[in-house]
Amino acid sequence: MDRDKYPNIQLPEELKGVFARAPSVRFATSHNHLEQFSCGDPGNDSWEVRYPLPGGGEVHEATVVRVKNGIAVNYTEPYMRRRDPNCMVIGDDRPSEKTRFAVRFGKPFDSVRQETFNWLAEQELMIFAYETGRFGLGMDGLAVCPANAGFFAFGLGLLQGIVDPGKMNRPFKPTLVIYVAPPFRHTHFEGKQVVVHNRVHVHEIFSYNLYPGPSAKKGVYGALINQGEREDWVTAHCSAVEVVTPYDNILYLMHEGASGGGKSEMLQQPYRLPDGRLLLGENLVTGEKRHLEIPRTCDLNPVSDDMALCHPDVQKKNGKLWVLDAEESWFIRVDQITRYGTEPDLEALTLAPPKPLEFFNIDAVPGGTALIWDHVEDEPGVPCPNPRVIVPRDIMAGSVKREVPVDIRSFGVRTPPCTREEPTYGIIGLFHILPPALAWLWRLVSPRGHANPSIVDTEGMSSEGVGSYWPFAPGRRVDQANILLRQFRDCYRTRYILTPNQHVGAWRTGFMPQWIARDYLARRGQSKFREDQLRPARCPLLGYALEGIRIEGRNIQERFFQVDRQPEVGPEAYDRGARILTEFFHRQIRKFQQEDLVPLGHEIIECCLANGSQADYENLIRYPED
Repeated sequence: MDRDKYPNIQLPEELKGVFARAPSVRFATSHNHLEQFSCGDPGNDSWEVRYPLPGGGEVHEATVVRVKNGIAVNYTEPYMRRRDPNCMVIGDDRPSEKTRFAVRFGKPFDSVRQETFNWLAEQELMIFAYETGRFGLGMDGLAVCPANAGFFAFGLGLLQGIVDPGKMNRPFKPTLVIYVAPPFRHTHFEGKQVVVHNRVHVHEIFSYNLYPGPSAKKGVYGALINQGEREDWVTAHCSAVEVVTPYDNILYLMHEGASGGGKSEMLQQPYRLPDGRLLLGENLVTGEKRHLEIPRTCDLNPVSDDMALCHPDVQKKNGKLWVLDAEESWFIRVDQITRYGTEPDLEALTLAPPKPLEFFNIDAVPGGTALIWDHVEDEPGVPCPNPRVIVPRDIMAGSVKREVPVDIRSFGVRTPPCTREEPTYGIIGLFHILPPALAWLWRLVSPRGHANPSIVDTEGMSSEGVGSYWPFAPGRRVDQANILLRQFRDCYRTRYILTPNQHVGAWRTGFMPQWIARDYLARRGQSKFREDQLRPARCPLLGYALEGIRIEGRNIQERFFQVDRQPEVGPEAYDRGARILTEFFHRQIRKFQQEDLVPLGHEIIECCLANGSQADYENLIRYPED
């Protein structure tokens, strides 16, 4: 590395030592530079990412091919095609409720850290600089990757951006460094995805795998969460969208949820049948199908896809929460696109993009075109459930580049079918209205839900915790819970809803509930519901249910909002599902009964443990206009 060329970089001492010993250090200053070397060398049309192992042999991690629309990456192991939810460990001794490296692996991290530096010092390296969080609200960062894994650097560069320190008018002082050492997965961690957060003089992230989800994306997310924990703000796990109705009314909707909870889908138009109708749902018991005919849905201008800054510098004092996208590109899951014509806008954009994209788990050949509906198979006849494409936000049509006020704050849950014969927690109606105190509780619990495509399978119902971003947070639950509660207490002009995806009782719906809720609420604007339009849901945790709605002259009956009224479910099966949900909530929220939780938080949790009513929750946080 030519240090004289980049005098603005203030390197940590460990990096100075690595760079001094490494055979070569290639410093990339543009996305084009990263893309050229993502397939080994610029002249390659395919590349196998391999590493020798001690004692002989080697491991083949991934195959990379250059295609007309970018770079396509496929991992040799199906396990590496999704994020392992247990990948994060903590290498330092600062406050944390996550698993410590020494506890999980039986030895201090310091020795493995030094081994990692020694290994990197023997490699040809690819490094680049970036800024997290956009507009200078995050941290200066460096990525240090083995050059033969250039595809990983390219993906990280797309997601976080890339800067040229030599052209900056200030010193570039990295406070976040990502170190990538793939063979350690096999030599030290029994083949598992492991990402170590080490919060020392800088925030170090050691990525011991090459799937970008746990480190390039969620690892950087964890560093932002850690920064916000120190500075009293949140990076929300959400998408956000500017919704423009056919009558030119504008509504800003923020949609949170665990992985698979419909964040990316909230930026998509509802899928239409060949005749133009919307399939609201299919009854799994009777086979009946319900359709909607809506000639024109709302226009959508995306704000964020997965992470949004709720930074103090973007807040306005108007009673609403303001958010700003925290990423330069979006890591879009395309498992729902199984054939040409499913989602024409995204298909057209990825077929002929104005700049190279990066595809994961897509079956592609050198020199061909990566097709987002052509998913690689985990085994014969079983497509990978987590195909992805990284799309820069600046090529997304209509993307909003500024901070926006949140009118509706939604939470999405993947729900299984619920019937008399098989009662489950799939009792959530098309959408529910939540009091703010109850909306805060849903974020503490954040159910991961049914058939999650984004992560390695876990049994039963599980929780992603505070704000649904707890899997990525290196600190303490209670600190994040307090910051979130202040948001819900102070943002008195933001309203809250809950919406399921996949199933509503006995009806298979996919993501149609959140699409319908979005278009309907945008048409309503900021007007409140009349008392005769709402009723307390049979399960208090679901807030208020609607008596039905009318959208563009089409009625949607109450059975889609009040699942206990579905004849295939009924009150008894509903109540059994409500008990499943309630018991799950009680188990999860007890984790937050800590001394440091603010008094209001304790009151809300005690209300839930006492099976409080909707009115009880309303009384805990009352807004000025109530």
